[in-house]
Amino acid sequence: MINAMIFAAGLGTRLQHYTKNCPKALVKLNGKPLLEHCILKMKDFGVDRIVINVHHFADQIEDFLESNENFGLDIRISDERDLLLDTGGAIKKAAPLFIPNAPILIYNVDVLSSLDLGDLLSAHKQNQALATLNLIDKKTDRYLCFNHDGLLCAWKNDATHEEKIVNVSHLNSKAYSFSGIHIIESELLDLIEEEGVFSVIDLYLRLAKSHRIAGFHDSSDLWMDLGKPEELLKAETLMKK
Repeated sequence: MINAMIFAAGLGTRLQHYTKNCPKALVKLNGKPLLEHCILKMKDFGVDRIVINVHHFADQIEDFLESNENFGLDIRISDERDLLLDTGGAIKKAAPLFIPNAPILIYNVDVLSSLDLGDLLSAHKQNQALATLNLIDKKTDRYLCFNHDGLLCAWKNDATHEEKIVNVSHLNSKAYSFSGIHIIESELLDLIEEEGVFSVIDLYLRLAKSHRIAGFHDSSDLWMDLGKPEELLKAETLMKK
């Protein structure tokens, strides 16, 4: 058994031209909402249950799912209408909705990727990790650092020179961009001490001090952040070829 969670509650501020009257999750790519692309990827992968968090224009997402009969899947809604909880808070709130004792694949709704999810899951199991983060080689300001054992050891922001260090192994670490795709074991849910609004990255950095938070280097040929208007247009062109 395997769960999935799609982060679909974001305000879509970078896509304001598209999100004035609809949530980011329902912005269309090649005639289909981003959420539908994600759901169909999960369906092809064979997930047993999908949890979707909602906030901005939440009713539209619920209506979309109902009109499509949940695409024949077991889909649950984690309602964040009252307060947008960020990625860590979203996972904590959704915890009761997951099938117990089954891993959880987590996916940003605005990510387009050709990653074979089976490869990520296999690596996660092989590493016996509490969480496995899918990593890409992409220039950015913020990086996650992994030691020679492939375990999370630091976070850094090259623009502000801020660092969050887990342990001394960061001295010989390699830096990657986080793709917005990750897998966690259900046991992680019981280890969340944080309250309210918080980032899953801060949670991973805390847990990495005593647990295996692993990285998986994604060498697939496509990854795009569709939360940026220029990337959305680029993806449209790509999919029409």
